[in-house]
Amino acid sequence: MVTDNILWQPTQDQVQATAMYQFMQAMNTKHGLALQTYLDLWQWSVEDLELFWTEIWDYFEVIGQKPTSALLTGQLPDAQWGQGAKVNYAENVLRHARQLADTEAVVGLDESLNRTVLTWKQLNEQVGAFAHHLRSTGVGPGDVVAAAIPNIPQAIVALLGTAAVGAIWSVVNVDFGVTGIVSRFKQLAPKVLITIDALELGGKLRNQTDDLDALLTQLDSVGHHILVENAGTDVSDTVAEITAQHQVGTTRYADIIAQPREPVFEPVEFSHPLWVLYSSGTTGTPKGIVQGHGGTVLEIAKSFGLHYRVPQGAPVYICTSTTWMLWNMQVATLITGAKAVTYSGAVFAGGPERQFEILASEQVAFYGCGAAILTGVQESGFIPKDHYDLSHLTDILVSASPLPARTWRWVYDAVSPNLRLRSDSGGTDVCSVFVGSNPMDPVRINELMGPALGVAADVYDETGTPVTEQVGELVITKPMPTMPLYFWNDNDGARYRDAYFSQDPHIWYHGDFATKTDRLSFVIHGRSDATLNRGGIRMGSSDLYQVVDALDEVTASMVIGAELDDGGYYMPLFVVPRDPQIDPEALKAKVIEAIRTELSPRYVPDEIIIAPGVPMTKTGKLMEVPIKRVFQGMTPEKVATETAAEPDVLKWFLNYASNYSK
Repeated sequence: MVTDNILWQPTQDQVQATAMYQFMQAMNTKHGLALQTYLDLWQWSVEDLELFWTEIWDYFEVIGQKPTSALLTGQLPDAQWGQGAKVNYAENVLRHARQLADTEAVVGLDESLNRTVLTWKQLNEQVGAFAHHLRSTGVGPGDVVAAAIPNIPQAIVALLGTAAVGAIWSVVNVDFGVTGIVSRFKQLAPKVLITIDALELGGKLRNQTDDLDALLTQLDSVGHHILVENAGTDVSDTVAEITAQHQVGTTRYADIIAQPREPVFEPVEFSHPLWVLYSSGTTGTPKGIVQGHGGTVLEIAKSFGLHYRVPQGAPVYICTSTTWMLWNMQVATLITGAKAVTYSGAVFAGGPERQFEILASEQVAFYGCGAAILTGVQESGFIPKDHYDLSHLTDILVSASPLPARTWRWVYDAVSPNLRLRSDSGGTDVCSVFVGSNPMDPVRINELMGPALGVAADVYDETGTPVTEQVGELVITKPMPTMPLYFWNDNDGARYRDAYFSQDPHIWYHGDFATKTDRLSFVIHGRSDATLNRGGIRMGSSDLYQVVDALDEVTASMVIGAELDDGGYYMPLFVVPRDPQIDPEALKAKVIEAIRTELSPRYVPDEIIIAPGVPMTKTGKLMEVPIKRVFQGMTPEKVATETAAEPDVLKWFLNYASNYSK
């Protein structure tokens, strides 16, 4: 029975069996505390952050040299973590390799569900071989290894091998195309580039070799190439010819791992760069977000040791692309000895049942996905529990966008009444969670249970005052260990501070509309900035503009991505034609074709609308955010028309958006 919007509630025995409850009791004993609830534990965790994160290090026996002084000093945005500490992310992730040697560590599924398995021993030795190869080509700490590859086991090996060396990892999924890949990688000046031969996707084998020449032409820093023969096509000779033209050496991934090796882990500073993730690129070239070894190790120990803990060996499957931070979380599941299941095919290959087919065949315990996947299955009319045995499924984690209330109920009706449905909200910016789920509290419709441990999350109104039971901006008031070390090529930190601290020099404003309830749960209403977020994948409007505005027939364009109250997502593209007399249908068809072929089908808008211009400020910035907010129901009178370069154009957009929201 649903009571107080409660869909599911753990029993007291279930609560006491959780790793989080056991950690809480250990802290009670050690520090003379009387913590009883999750909120008690959270409150303690944020009152003394330095103590809390030190306890995480000790409790989970982080491998490395502890800091020579306090683990955390200073305040946002200049907090210092782990001074004097030495640690390696890969060494900690692979900590169970010897104990679990012959059990499955990673399972890879392609679109035909062909199964590739790496045992812990194989994973460990392939990481060692990959790291050895990198060192043999001159790669060392601080060098960049860039990979344009999908969600396959080789990507996990390559990340861990790169981290073992102390080099910096960055990955972009192949569906971003040459333009999207280059815009992200070129700023990093990578020393090594990893690509695949082909990928089975949407029922077709998609050749990726054709992109290699263009990538090497524009990524002129690359000195070595690695070919992952993902589809087993015979392209090594072709690849060798292409790389030779660029005076770049190439090696087959299969040859690299042919000689298994024990990995050698480079001890690096706590804040040594681990990887570069990317902002969506809304305002230009995607910003490179740099996170470090030590902070990431602490965060994943906390998250997968306490929040998401599953039994050792239990399968964890997260439906994600390598560009999304959930892929990094998928890799992180290994730190507790869980089994990572990867899938590189289309989300709904063969029909709406594909995801549940994987859950059943792999007996997945913990499933993560974007909200749009569950709503898509729901709207198809497919009832998973009628077709598959899902008794092993204990948790579903939903992220990327708010889950509609109807889908919360559908999960319990159509999937299983005996699982924990988790909704979490975080960001690529921290590769972690701000507010979300825990294993001790009940599941309530539309609510995220509370702030994550160690995260001082709150909601502020427009005056910077904390508010409860009203919509405001989600903020973080104290440091987190995975907050960016810096943005790439942001030497003075100006872009970093502008991204999160422009409203308050010591408060992180994340760009989400949220409500904090009286019980300290949260409701996320969607993005408050201009980031596109379709199907759980954050995308940059600037990538789309580069393609659309390059057409001779177009003078300007603007795209909006609006999360709607009914759980839908509306993404219209406004286009200003060069010739007002042009056939609008012909123009729309050309725009769609350009987006599909030069960018990705994922960027094709829901609707193309001919507009008289695009609204811009007097300083030349597109006014995407205020238009988006009107689409979401804000009254147009709240938009400051005096800031517009062309007020009449802005008024046209405000009228269109307000009529749509009605």
